[in-house]
Amino acid sequence: MIRSLRSPSAVVLLTITVGCLVAPRVPAQERSADPRPALIVVLTVDQLRPDYLERWDDQFRGGLRRLIDEGAFFVRAAQDHGVTETAPGHASILSGRFPYSTGIASNSAGVNTTTSPLVDAEGNGAAPFRFQGTTLADWMAAAEPQTRILSVSRKDRGAILPIGRGSYPVFWYAQSTGGFTTSTWYADSLPAWVRTFNAEQRVTRRYAGRLWDLLEGIGSYPELDDTPAEARSQEPRFPHRLPTDPMLARNLIIGFPYMDELTLDFAWAGVRALGLGTGPQTDLLAVSLSTTDAVGHRWGPDSRELHDHLLRLDRMLGVFLDSLSALRGRDRIVVALTADHGVAPSPDGRSSWGDNRRAARVSLDDFSRAFQAAIPYIASSGIPTDAFDFDGFTLSVDRARAPGKDRVLQEIATAFANEARRVPGVLRADVLDRLARADTVKDAIARRWLHSFRPGGDVLAVVTLQPYHIFDGGNTATHGSPHDYDAQVPLIFWGAPFQAGRRTEPARVVDLAPTLAALLGISPLERVDGHPLTGVRRP
Repeated sequence: MIRSLRSPSAVVLLTITVGCLVAPRVPAQERSADPRPALIVVLTVDQLRPDYLERWDDQFRGGLRRLIDEGAFFVRAAQDHGVTETAPGHASILSGRFPYSTGIASNSAGVNTTTSPLVDAEGNGAAPFRFQGTTLADWMAAAEPQTRILSVSRKDRGAILPIGRGSYPVFWYAQSTGGFTTSTWYADSLPAWVRTFNAEQRVTRRYAGRLWDLLEGIGSYPELDDTPAEARSQEPRFPHRLPTDPMLARNLIIGFPYMDELTLDFAWAGVRALGLGTGPQTDLLAVSLSTTDAVGHRWGPDSRELHDHLLRLDRMLGVFLDSLSALRGRDRIVVALTADHGVAPSPDGRSSWGDNRRAARVSLDDFSRAFQAAIPYIASSGIPTDAFDFDGFTLSVDRARAPGKDRVLQEIATAFANEARRVPGVLRADVLDRLARADTVKDAIARRWLHSFRPGGDVLAVVTLQPYHIFDGGNTATHGSPHDYDAQVPLIFWGAPFQAGRRTEPARVVDLAPTLAALLGISPLERVDGHPLTGVRRP
């Protein structure tokens, strides 16, 4: 059956309280002479397109400025898979593997489950029960069992999936409480430091009622503040105020910069409470910041809101990195920054950063004829109609309900794809088994679909819309396609071991974990898709 589109993930905003982050500087004589880093910090900025770092380059003065100028910056890296959503993107970051291998190919097949309820909070339970294989966290712990690991995010999948199946400290934001939680997959109760952090009720005491206005003077923002593309935001003009009502504030903060600040404050508390970076082993901190995604969905990538949020994120990351450097020593910290996906501009208005003049929204209802074309084959096969599912990107079947039906499944997929190609706004509709014969070097779309799904699995056919077309899910802008604007992300390695400079050669997010593993002199515990990036290390 045709079902509703997957709902895109949300993100947050920021303003940082310097006093709560700055730590005393460690005297040089007290720092370890060990050349290995004391702490690896992996920062994921949800929905961060690489062109943002070019658009507003001259306005960055904080953490993004430092990473861009002092890091090995791959300006056109990619999440090289088909469904460019939050869950598959996060699952690839520290696993070094594509979705076909991690088992996380979409948000809808992500982390939510009723079998692992939240701890001291209400909401959807979550766990890495679908995740397959290992991650950098497991490789580090296998090499050195004393390794300390912490992962935090506003989103459950943003905290869980970079770390994989391990029972490490993993926490995410709970809208029901305005604090951070975990699930029973990891623990039956929250540790004391998390309870202490939550008891401060920062959302209601610090942020409720706060006004989000422009960080810089209005002349610093070339974007119009009210455009047809922002009509769906329901609040296109600055300023924006977080409600004073506690329940509304806890829910709506996820779309304000303050959520990223709160996440970094929580990560900072965790670093100190768990002693990350105190050695002698190398520890791992994974932080996923979700506000850019929320702002991008609501106001779009060409909005003044997105511009202002990135400036605030830059300042926030500057304070966070300064604090970590003061606490553990700048020369003992390594930072990797990337994103889980990009985003398409809104088809409701002209974009300055992509030719979307012919773009349009596509409805799932437009595919009803394509699904009907497959019905005769389904009826004659004896397979129940409800064994099939179409979500806009993929036509799939529950193969457990279609044993020994491979041949008729190909007929069904072919009939569907032939009719789907006639839908206005569709670039191509491919039977997955036939993509295996494509030239995946020249055909990036075929390659990305095959990195998500393997022939012979549940997915029978995949649909790719025309460039800049999006499925109509109610947001100003969204992502999820195998096109470059959704797949390309920044990739930066910063720290003493890395050579600074902008790099234009190809790189993939699955290369991040193998590169960090090579730095530590450890090996993955299984075959991975990524490779250590050469030439980024100092001689």
